[in-house]
Amino acid sequence: MDKKYWPYFDPEYENLSFRINPPRVSIDNTTCHDCTLVKVDSVNKPGILLEVVQVLTDLDLTISKAYISSDGGWFMDVFHVTDQKGNKVMDCKTIDYIEKALGPKGHTLGVERIKTWPGKVGVHSIGDHTAIELIGRDRPGLLSEVFAILTNLHCNVVAAVVWTHNMRVACVLYVNDDSTNCAVDDPIRLSAMEEQLKNILRGQEDDGKVSRTSFSMGFTHTDRRLHQMMFADRDYEGYGVTEVDYASSFQPAITVDLCEEKGYLVVNVRCKDRAKLLFDIVCTLTDMQYVVFHASISSDGPSARQEYFIRHMDGCMLDTNTEKERVIKCIEAAIRRRVCEGVSLELCARDKVGLLSEVTRILRENGLSVSRADVTTVGEKAMNVFYVRDASGNSVDMKTIEGLRKEIGQTMMLNVKKVPTSAKAPESSAKLKTRFFFGSLLDRFLA
Repeated sequence: MDKKYWPYFDPEYENLSFRINPPRVSIDNTTCHDCTLVKVDSVNKPGILLEVVQVLTDLDLTISKAYISSDGGWFMDVFHVTDQKGNKVMDCKTIDYIEKALGPKGHTLGVERIKTWPGKVGVHSIGDHTAIELIGRDRPGLLSEVFAILTNLHCNVVAAVVWTHNMRVACVLYVNDDSTNCAVDDPIRLSAMEEQLKNILRGQEDDGKVSRTSFSMGFTHTDRRLHQMMFADRDYEGYGVTEVDYASSFQPAITVDLCEEKGYLVVNVRCKDRAKLLFDIVCTLTDMQYVVFHASISSDGPSARQEYFIRHMDGCMLDTNTEKERVIKCIEAAIRRRVCEGVSLELCARDKVGLLSEVTRILRENGLSVSRADVTTVGEKAMNVFYVRDASGNSVDMKTIEGLRKEIGQTMMLNVKKVPTSAKAPESSAKLKTRFFFGSLLDRFLA
């Protein structure tokens, strides 16, 4: 029999271009008087724009302007960024992290880069855990039932992020054993957990979509994973959104046009500016298998303007009305997944097994439905944020909030505030109060 020979490919060949032309990152604090310029020059590669934007948003930096170009195999970006207080980025630790994460060593750091930045996004500082991903049809009280099941199975929820959109709910929860603080890896226990969670998620799936539960022992980028889950679940389809659900102030204006001369689809987005808006849109374009060749991002007061020149990853420019409508629906869904109006409840207490089950039970008994949630644990302190509405999806009556404050306030610190209709807070000390990671609330509690 004739021997067959196959060409040999050096496994290091893929990284050759990066070794010859390593990425260059510069942090410029002199050119602009009110912001820091982050400049990235690199050999182009799939997903590089999302990677850069992800690093900056993970550091809670605000991107007010950006200029992006990746024609000719080379990637060149300039980002205008400020810190949480609207000032230039002067912290040496933050600057060093940006240079390492986006520089020559960045593409080889992988998961280690996620684990080395303490106390930031997702699960960077919570230790050994099992990640649980849930997606299904949303309904009042669902979150309370999920946390109750985990408590009954002797699992402690150390972090969680919950998004709801278009009657769908997606959750990423990080749990460990309540006695050992280690990941739950017993197959029998995981099987029981999966079965019970599936039972409460099933409900009436009359929209043709199914509920799913999955487990992971590794690290994941929570926001990125939630976008992937909701996109795969087609939350952009069958829009049932009413005027009650979203105020006109959050109505995005999105157009998709054809640039025949260069063979691009041109996507223009105008909407209320908010944190992580650029990240959310780039996530969706990536999930849809589009490549961004050029982009211009700017914020003008409370409004944001973003323009993208894109092609499909295979190089095709599918100029059809169906494709254009799908791009518009998917970007609109990406923008709205984080939009929450109504009331936010910020709770800070000593962490204990069953805390979330107790809190969400109280919310359910008071007729409140959670539209979004973020749960984190720092040391022995649990910090939870719940965006709530009444069971009908309307704004919460303040009498209900006062009753809730009396009931919950006996055992933990509770901060209640109305979510502003503008996605950007006023330029004052109040800006810190709208932060998702507690700011002064935590400082008071730990004092």
